[in-house]
Amino acid sequence: MSRQLFEYHPVLGYRFVPNLKARVPHESGGYLVQANEAGFRSNRAVLRERTAGMRRVLLFGDSFTAGDGVSNGRRYADALESKVRALEVYNYGLSGTGTDQQYLAWREFGREVEHDAVVIAVLVENVRRVMARYRRYHDASGLERVYAKPYYTLDGEALTLHHVPPRKEPLDEHELPAEEREAVDRGGRFALLRQVVTAVGAKDVVQRLTRYQPVPDYDSATTAGWRLMRAILSQWVRASSKPVLVMPIPLYQHIEETSDAAPYQSRFRELCAELGCALHDPLPDLLSYPLEQRRRFRFEKDVHPTPEGHEALAASLAPAVERVLS
Repeated sequence: MSRQLFEYHPVLGYRFVPNLKARVPHESGGYLVQANEAGFRSNRAVLRERTAGMRRVLLFGDSFTAGDGVSNGRRYADALESKVRALEVYNYGLSGTGTDQQYLAWREFGREVEHDAVVIAVLVENVRRVMARYRRYHDASGLERVYAKPYYTLDGEALTLHHVPPRKEPLDEHELPAEEREAVDRGGRFALLRQVVTAVGAKDVVQRLTRYQPVPDYDSATTAGWRLMRAILSQWVRASSKPVLVMPIPLYQHIEETSDAAPYQSRFRELCAELGCALHDPLPDLLSYPLEQRRRFRFEKDVHPTPEGHEALAASLAPAVERVLS
């Protein structure tokens, strides 16, 4: 997503331009983005007091929750409201962020808003993003630049926050010290392999043959990425005065069964059991659909959910939300 849709924020790094209304070009034909005065994609204003007769859930996540590729009303958060009785969802999803920034969004914008529950939607790839200190984006001229992001480090069990406020001006990667260049988020493992197999249309075959693991930080409870993710989620859940539901969002490789989901499923089960918070794993529900239909849950070129994918995710999440609210 273009940086032109965002403005600098001294805690999160950026947010959507408040009160933004824009049409974004996309392979789907384009989609509409509307942001509220707080700088999150929503057609409703943020009200501190709870709406009479309604239950309120605060939802946090990245672009899968913010809804890259679809207009506001076609997202799983919006579909959820039609599936759960007397529910309003405040969607604080912010494209391109990690769980660290989403935690900061809760601290900065969410915790003083009256609500009944918090849903933390963790795209499982975020285990990589929390380790990053910089991310690549295209600026207004289309040039790829590096932007600082807030991040945590772990000293024993203690979290320390860095880059707040983050540097406002972008950098060229060569400006960074050599040791910092390793902390630039470059978009995942095996980037060259992904480009090659996508070009020849053989990605699924190659992933099966190579036992491609897009998120190896879940393979053990002791990896650096998972230890940091675990610490962030633990601090967040324990700081919340309301019930928390954690939902790991699978990658398309898990939904289309070209990669094994068992490692990340184990890590989240262990964590939520330890914290005593609710866990909803939508993958079993998503796998119940025929493979041909599951392939329609994402776009042809863009891995973000289609409206059909959002609808399936909402259908899976709705009973879990109802249980947390009851």
